[in-house]
Formats: sequence, structure tokens, C-alpha cells
Amino acid sequence: MRLSLKYLILGVAMLSLVLTLVSSITSGYRVQKQSLIDNTLETNRAYAEKLSSTTESYLEMTLQTLEVSAKTLAPHMRKEEADSFLIPEADRVKNQTNTFNSIAIVEKGGEILATSPQTLELRGKMLTSKGGMQALEAKKPYISEPYIALTGRLIIFISHPVFDDNNNYLGMIGGTIYLKEENILQEVLGEHFYQDGSYVYVVDKTGRIIYHQDKERINDFAPENPVIQDLLKGNSGAMRLTNSKEIDMLAGYAYLPNAEWGIVTQRSTEATLVPVNNMMKEMIVKALPFLFISILIIWYFSKQIALPLQKLATYAESSTESNQEKKISTIRTWYYEAIQLKKALHYSMNFFQDRVNFYLHQSTTDPLTKLWNRRAMDEFLKELTDQEKAYAVVILDIDRFKRVNDTYGHAVGDDVLKFLAKVMQDVTREQDRCCRFGGEEFVIVLPEATEEIAFQVAERLRKKMENTVSPCGEVVTVSLGIATSPHNGTHPKVILEAADESLYEAKRSGRNRTIISQNHKNANA
Repeated sequence: MRLSLKYLILGVAMLSLVLTLVSSITSGYRVQKQSLIDNTLETNRAYAEKLSSTTESYLEMTLQTLEVSAKTLAPHMRKEEADSFLIPEADRVKNQTNTFNSIAIVEKGGEILATSPQTLELRGKMLTSKGGMQALEAKKPYISEPYIALTGRLIIFISHPVFDDNNNYLGMIGGTIYLKEENILQEVLGEHFYQDGSYVYVVDKTGRIIYHQDKERINDFAPENPVIQDLLKGNSGAMRLTNSKEIDMLAGYAYLPNAEWGIVTQRSTEATLVPVNNMMKEMIVKALPFLFISILIIWYFSKQIALPLQKLATYAESSTESNQEKKISTIRTWYYEAIQLKKALHYSMNFFQDRVNFYLHQSTTDPLTKLWNRRAMDEFLKELTDQEKAYAVVILDIDRFKRVNDTYGHAVGDDVLKFLAKVMQDVTREQDRCCRFGGEEFVIVLPEATEEIAFQVAERLRKKMENTVSPCGEVVTVSLGIATSPHNGTHPKVILEAADESLYEAKRSGRNRTIISQNHKNANA
């Protein structure tokens, strides 16, 4: 029964329905993955908003605390009351809450009147730090950018101005937060309800990191981070991004208007997708037996269908080799298309094999001498050069060949050329290539041959020619030139030119001799 290929393909396609299980698992994974990513983004956004609101409220309470203290300080902003009132007030504000790492009371000219703790030893000194001076000049509640304080610490300065009852500016009271030491931000932001690898960081209005669980990242800039770019525009939201550490992250972020800070809570996508990846693995494990059985069935029928075509294609690719027809005859074809293709291939291979062999022989063989022609020689030299193999070239031609043609005729001259070709093949090695270069000029290519080996081969040829009567009835001699690669060069053209110069040297030296290029060794008749 001859089955049509289209029905066999249909049968395989029906079996492939089993593989829809794989498709359903994949689709389910994609849906679950996207859902988990979307939920995580929304959760992080909501949590960032919550932290933003909490931090905003905390900063407002901090400024209120400083405001109350500023009103209390107004009647006492004098050096004379530093010990009696200002220092105790500074200690009270610092110890009242754990908000600040230190407190400073500064008069409007910039002199520090009191600090807490006293170990800072800044009392009586002039305030010169960038953030402190900005706060002093602001004359309003102020939250500074991170800067290096007089103590050498990286800090944020939160301050409130001090005015008297007549609204005269007297100075300020401010508290510092040491960014790279234990501070209130760590208490507010460091511990949150996720225990899943997510974390929080805070940037100021310039994009500088002022809080991070990795203290080494504090004071860093990450301007290329798209979340930070959006925060600097005053926006809040959620985003999937690749952070500065080249980690795929899911980030939610919120902007704090009063402080002009941005809070980011994020978690790596890899950690987020662990549950769905585990679910995927479980589904795959349970589906494996069914998949395995389906694969076996499909594999068996696919093999039975493809095997004849595969063999036919293989033999077709190597159709120029001999005995391919017999191999094709052994192929078992059991459906209609393969049977017809086998018949057609068998017929066409017989026909084209003959034509290919004929034209291949014609394109590489000199029709008179049956030696390789110049085209085949060039390809062989290129192959040796590409493989970086050493080789020698012997160029030769018949001495006074014109006299042979003029005396005996061109037909006899052709016989002499064929005679020389036969002698060349007799004296050369099996791996050597004898070529007709043109007219009465011939070339022998000797792979992996030294000058000595090439000289020996050339001498055998020369001596045999001078000791053998040619078809014209007299002895015909040859002159030979030798060049080697890489001794005389690496490009075939250079080698041939060097050998050709040696050939002409042999001609000028009296003919019937062999000369090696640049070595001028010769053998005389």
C-alpha cells in the first residue's frame, strides 16, 4: 500500500496534540509570572507610599519639636546663658527622642553657642559647613542635603530658626543625623514587614542616596537609575528596571514633598519569581511521564518517515562519488513520495554523475598531456598556502622546442610534449602534482619537499630526458628552475616567479641543467 506523505504528516500532527500539555504549562507560567510581577510592583508601590507617609509625619514631628525648642530659646540666645540654659536645652532636645545624633544651637552670625553631646567640642567655633550655612541663611525650617560636617561625618542637618517676639532673627537650633552611623532612618525604614530579600533606600532631591541597607552605598549617585530620575521629577509609582548592579529589580517608589526625598522599596525579580518557578518545576515533573511517552511515539514515526529521505539526501549530496547508485538501491522506501523520489534520484544521479565527471576532468586536465592544467595547479598551490604547508616548485621547459616543431612538425611536437609528461609522472613521487603551465613549459609541485628533494626529482627527470630518445627521433633536453616555500616566499606567485628566474638562469647558463633559486646549485649535462 502506497501511503501519501501528507497523510503521514497529518498523523504526526495529531500525535503532537500531546505536546499541548507543554504549551499549557508554558502559558500558565507566563500568566502566573506576570501576575506575580504586577502584584509585587503594586505591593512595593503601596509600601513605599506608606513609608513615605510615615517618614513625612516623623519629619513634621521633628520640626515641631525643634519649633517648640526655638520658642523656648528665643529669650536666652546669648553666650552668657550657654551654661545655664542653652546647653541644658540642647541636651533635653537630644535626649527627649532618639531622632538626632547631635544638637547644635547657633547664633545668627554663625557662632555655635551650645551642642549636645559636649564631646563634639564645637562650642565657640564658627559654623562653616555647607549645610549649616545654608540652614542659617534659610531663616526657615530646613532639611539639608548630605554634607561633611565640622566633625568629619556625613550628615543631614534639620533645623528651625529662632525669632524673638519682634520677629528678629536670632539664629537657629538644629539636629544632625549621622548617615553612616546608627540613626533614626534605620529605625523607621530598616525593619519592614517583608522578610523576602526586599529592601528600602532613600535619595534626596539631588539623587544622592542618604539611606541604604548597605552603608557603603550611602552618599552615592545613581543618575542613570530610571526610578531615581522619575523621583527627581516629583513622581511616585512602580517600575521594573535593571539597577546599577545589573540586577533585575521590581521597585515601588514614593516622593516626600516636604523633605524633597524619594523612598524606594524594591525586590529582585529573581527572588520574586521563586514561587512560580517552583510551581513550574512541579508541573513539569508531573507531566514528564506523559511527555516522555509522547516523545517516544513521535520519535519512532518521525524516524520511520524521515529515514528514507535522510539517506536519499545524504547520497544526493555526495552524488559525485562512485557507487552511490548501489547505496541508493539499498534504501527502504515504504511510502509514495519516497518511492518516487528514489526512482528520480537514481535516474538523475546516473546521468549527472557522468556529466560531472566529464566536466570536472575537462576543467582540471590539460587535454593534450593529461596533466593538471594551470587552473588546477593554482588551486592546489592556494590550498597548500592556506594550510601553511611547505612545498617546492620545479618549472621546466624543453630546450630549443621551436626547432623540433619547425623540423618535424607540430604533430611530432605534440608527441614530444606527451612524452615529457609521461617521464615527469614516472620520476615524481606519488604526492607530487605534474602540471602543464603553457606551451612547452611545465610545473611540478612537490608538497612538503625540501630543496634537496626537489633537486633530486628534477635531476632524475633531466637525466632521463637526456638519456632517452624522444618521439622525434633524437634526444630532447630540459632546463629546470627550483624555488621553495617558505624559503623563497609564502605566496604562490612569488614562488613561481623565483622558480621561473632560476629556469631562465639555467637557459642562460647553457641549458640542460637544474638551478635552485637564490642558491645557484646546478647540474650540468
